[in-house]
Amino acid sequence: MHLTLLFLGLFGAWGLRLLSLRVDGTCQQRWQRSLGLFLLPPLLLLTTAIALVCMGSQGQMVRWWEGWFSYTLAIGFLTVAVTLALKLLLEGQRSLQQVRSYPQRMVQGQQARLLETPIPFIAQVGFWQSELVVSQGLLDSFETEHLEAVLTHEQAHAHYRDTFWFFWLGWLRRLTNWLPQTESLWQELLLLRERRADRWAAQTADPLLLAESLLQMVKAPELYSEGICAAFSTATPRNRLEERIDALLAAQEELQPSTVWGWLWLLLVCLPLATIPFHY
Repeated sequence: MHLTLLFLGLFGAWGLRLLSLRVDGTCQQRWQRSLGLFLLPPLLLLTTAIALVCMGSQGQMVRWWEGWFSYTLAIGFLTVAVTLALKLLLEGQRSLQQVRSYPQRMVQGQQARLLETPIPFIAQVGFWQSELVVSQGLLDSFETEHLEAVLTHEQAHAHYRDTFWFFWLGWLRRLTNWLPQTESLWQELLLLRERRADRWAAQTADPLLLAESLLQMVKAPELYSEGICAAFSTATPRNRLEERIDALLAAQEELQPSTVWGWLWLLLVCLPLATIPFHY
């Protein structure tokens, strides 16, 4: 039973990632589809490992070493997962402490941390309660209307708690980067995160101003880890930049609230845990 569960978890995770990544449909449909393909495999591996650890190394097995083999693999995988999470938490905390050492300044009525650099940069940095970071270069080079537009975009990241959720998504990305399509799904989620923030901001800001601001920010560097940073200029290779601008200039999609039914697929990852009572 142990080896069967182990191989089912591995083959299930690998098989899900072999499904083709479609980029058609609305932004929300793409988000739900990409998030499902990204989340299901690593969560299935984690619940399988937890189930094997709960079962222990004992049981009615054909060969005595089968229990120890699967049990050791499960312990090892969970140890790596916890160690990686702690490492990323420490790195993120150090970055947040660095941000909090910057002087505070009111920018268009919002409290922000001022980064002394001539390079235009603006981002939310942190975890659940993120900090707004604005560079002096952005304040010097952006007109008031464009500055208000990008600030509204960053408010969207704070509204959706993007830095918090993408920290954990980034952890799963690092943990299972050996699975197929991990990087392409990650880049798709980054793009859709920015499109969602663009769409939210376009409800109160002029989409044309947002598009013009995005063009000005193309060469902005990645100053912080993507896991704890949601920057206006994130994910802007040429093709993705064009997609964001086209989406801004096109008719805006209506923002749909998340539904419970869209998350029911997460119940699938609990199936390994349901096998625990049958082990004894």
